[in-house]
Amino acid sequence: MATTKPAQQTDETVGHETRRPVADKGPSPDEARHLNSPLLLTLLLLTAVMLQDPIRAALSAPVMQSWMTVFVAVMVQALPFLVLGVLLSAAIAVFVPPSFFARALPKRPALAVPVAGAAGAVLPGCECASVPVAGALVRRGVTPAAALAFLLSAPAINPIVLTATAVAFPGNPEMVLARFVASLLVACAMGWLWHRLGRTDWLRPPGRPSYEDRGKGAAFWGSVRHDVMHAGGFLVVGAMAAATLKAVVPEQWLRAAAGNPVFSVLALAVLAVLLSICSEADAFVAASLTQFSLTARLTFLVVGPMIDLKLFAMQAGTFGRAFALRFAPATFALAVVVSALTGTVLL
Repeated sequence: MATTKPAQQTDETVGHETRRPVADKGPSPDEARHLNSPLLLTLLLLTAVMLQDPIRAALSAPVMQSWMTVFVAVMVQALPFLVLGVLLSAAIAVFVPPSFFARALPKRPALAVPVAGAAGAVLPGCECASVPVAGALVRRGVTPAAALAFLLSAPAINPIVLTATAVAFPGNPEMVLARFVASLLVACAMGWLWHRLGRTDWLRPPGRPSYEDRGKGAAFWGSVRHDVMHAGGFLVVGAMAAATLKAVVPEQWLRAAAGNPVFSVLALAVLAVLLSICSEADAFVAASLTQFSLTARLTFLVVGPMIDLKLFAMQAGTFGRAFALRFAPATFALAVVVSALTGTVLL
């Protein structure tokens, strides 16, 4: 033992000496990034101070006022429900054993899809909450078809959304039934379609850091921090895009489209994608669009919770861009067709 200890010290000294020339070559890219970040932040702040007058003038313009209003509105509406979804996602990842989902859902994916779609009626959240929860379900071994059906149905048929719809349309109670039926049909149809045609290489399994060596509490909060930073960033990107498009689209285009039954449905479908309104508030926006038919407004209520700008960004960040580029257009087309047919029958 006495001779081994100096030998180890000698080896460590030699090891440090052999690494010293490499260290002299300069910091690694990661180190350089960390070293430069404070400098870049300082330069950015100095630039903002020097250009504060032009920046203030630009922000006071009507277009920027509209942009800021939409951006803040989307963030304020969506962020609480995003946090709710993150908390549920972390709880599923840490506290719920994988065997629970194997017992709760039918073995056959074709039967698991409608069960998962109907289960969306019990989650009091919006589309921002459903994305991280669906990601947690996939990580826990739930078949992607069932998880995607839940992702689409939860923000559209939960009790809070249906109650808000009833309050927004007091003279048209059939709107609540039409929204429930159309949304559930689209969710189940997309789940079955993914089970039939979807490929595993299109869907990137959501990843997260491993917390297996930590306690339940540390693992839970570590998962929450990871999902807030991950999904929250994509939420900001989607909200910025929605605000930009809202600020530049002329209002007279909507008035012209309302006079044509086909164009009115397509116009409100596109508007739902661009506005990216939280599903808890979209019924009141739809109710205010009185120049459009009930069927067109139903399309607005069905499309919005399933696919909009912030949802596309969050889905791409959670499941991969290859998934979002295929899933989002198919969902949009199916939601438009099903909502138009449902509105024709029930409204």
